[in-house]
Amino acid sequence: MKIKSEKDFWSGLMFLAIGVGFAVGALNYSFGVSARPGPAYFPFGLGLLTALLGAIILFKALTIEVEGGDKIGRWAFRPLIMISATVAIFGWTLPHVGLVLALPILVLVASLAGNEFHWRDWIVSSVVLTLGSWGAFVYGLGLIIPLWPAFLVN
Repeated sequence: MKIKSEKDFWSGLMFLAIGVGFAVGALNYSFGVSARPGPAYFPFGLGLLTALLGAIILFKALTIEVEGGDKIGRWAFRPLIMISATVAIFGWTLPHVGLVLALPILVLVASLAGNEFHWRDWIVSSVVLTLGSWGAFVYGLGLIIPLWPAFLVN
């Protein structure tokens, strides 16, 4: 069987592997019942949906002809490193400096992964993400997330 779209083939394979991995990993937890789902319920379902999406993309890559074969090309290491660093930096900054400062830092570092940076876009994204996260997680769900640095609160 000939690969007709290289990009779709590898991305479909990646989605399929990650989805199966999550579904298999969820088997170690309790499923519960539909009225009271357990900790395995969501990751198992999401894993199956991700694997199904991967299978569809993989099928498309093997059956539908794309002009030029849709080659992968070079790896973009800068975005890969910057987005990975963003996750690590946010994980460290959230408990230390609080949500109000950690999210703008997250947006700043993530925006450096691309070739274009605009201060106005950074400010708008930071404000919307911070207010939305506060509204959903702190106000809506009642999660205990530090909003400000500890030295400002004490």
